[in-house]
Amino acid sequence: MEKYVKDILSARVYDVAIESPVHEAASLSKRLQNRIMLKREDMQPVFSFKLRGAFNRMSQLSEEAAARGVIAASAGNHAQGIALAGASLGIKTIIVMPVTTPAIKINAVRSRGGDVLLHGDTYNDAADYAMKLVQKHGYTFVHAFDDKAVIAGQGTVGVEILRQHSGPLDAVFVPVGGGGLMAGMAAYIKYIRPDIRMIAVEAEDSACLKAAMAAGRRVKLSQVGLFADGVAVNQVGKNTFGILRQCVDEVITVNTDEICAAIKDIFDDTRTVTEPAGALGIAGIKKYVQQHQVNGQTLMAVVTGANVNFDRLRHIAERAELGESREAVLAVTINERPGSFREFSKILGRRNITEFNYRYGDSHAAQIFVGIEVADGESGRQALLEELSERGLKAHDMTTNEAAKVHIRHMVGGRSHQVANERVIRFEFPERPGALMKFLDLLGGRWNISMFHYRNHGAAYGRVMAGIQVPPSDDKAFLQFLREINYPWQDETQNIAYRMFLGSP
Repeated sequence: MEKYVKDILSARVYDVAIESPVHEAASLSKRLQNRIMLKREDMQPVFSFKLRGAFNRMSQLSEEAAARGVIAASAGNHAQGIALAGASLGIKTIIVMPVTTPAIKINAVRSRGGDVLLHGDTYNDAADYAMKLVQKHGYTFVHAFDDKAVIAGQGTVGVEILRQHSGPLDAVFVPVGGGGLMAGMAAYIKYIRPDIRMIAVEAEDSACLKAAMAAGRRVKLSQVGLFADGVAVNQVGKNTFGILRQCVDEVITVNTDEICAAIKDIFDDTRTVTEPAGALGIAGIKKYVQQHQVNGQTLMAVVTGANVNFDRLRHIAERAELGESREAVLAVTINERPGSFREFSKILGRRNITEFNYRYGDSHAAQIFVGIEVADGESGRQALLEELSERGLKAHDMTTNEAAKVHIRHMVGGRSHQVANERVIRFEFPERPGALMKFLDLLGGRWNISMFHYRNHGAAYGRVMAGIQVPPSDDKAFLQFLREINYPWQDETQNIAYRMFLGSP
């Protein structure tokens, strides 16, 4: 740790980075009854902390290596940090980015002087291609997180926190993907102030550090979610894990709805919209306060970035209330007769209906998909369900049902009386030309598509839910098709939301 501390203190970052401010989140502090502080790395010139490590690594290159140039693989913030560092140091930079990378990120890298090469569908594809170019041209590869000089550069965030905030500080919450930022910060803060708890926060669908901590060694996740793309890493770094296993006090995981709620919390206090990965720290603080019942403490979150695509804001806003447990999403059966919706509204009393989806199905019962504002979070939702049950209404809680929230709420009323043997599969398609044709080519003319719903959130992937008519005799062939398509998928045929609103009566 002493070696890392010396490297962090001598790291060269301020040619391009600023000493980002620490702000108090007044509204959130009052609500959580703890003092909540924000370390604003989203205010860096590239709207992310990543330029610190990139510049520190590149500033240490020999003249010969600098003359050959630098290459990196990235789909986002690291790419922009490399490009800006290269422009400042006069070093040629090549960034290999997946072809699925949104245009806004490609243009941001090019505007800062980086040469962009598009290759492959994933980060791993891009990284493999970058290493081939290293062998061919002699470029220096700058890793996004698993490099000691990069770790030292990111560690300067910890130096600033202890210098800027000399008072009581109980815990620091840091988003973790590959672990470069947390490793640098934890090495320094634990060396200087071992009393401060270092809490790693991961997206629950890319929690590679939590898995490594449990196993006592690095493990590779078979699949990672892409919503918090800034931390969508399937394996924590080798160098970073060596530090993290010694210096991290706790790992907290948060889901998509909790991340969206945290983005809203930061906006309410700063009027800044962060990227999903940038809000992990606040999401972690909220869960930590709830789980440990802490009160009157000083808790700091690193807001790591604000490179969010505008197209994703609709999805973020849609899910924020769910993440704050202020909305219940229910499927309710009411009588199919005039006045029944009015009677249902009376039962809700002063609760506000946030969403109501319905289409006539039969003359006896109406299936409605409804969003209802609730107080007191989980307990308020359970009280509502109990009240509806006491009034003789059958209600299913869809608040945590991903297929219901992403797809079915937009498809209510799509029942068909003529669909047999329908299998419902939820896919994640790479957002690039040819992805749909690959799906259709492999499907061929074997089975009929009976339903198709696509929804994109401005990310590198699109969400698809498809109904495919598959006779029982074709089950093995259909499973082979799913393996060949090689897109992440989930069978939703038995999902209650599908069966109530879209399945054959």
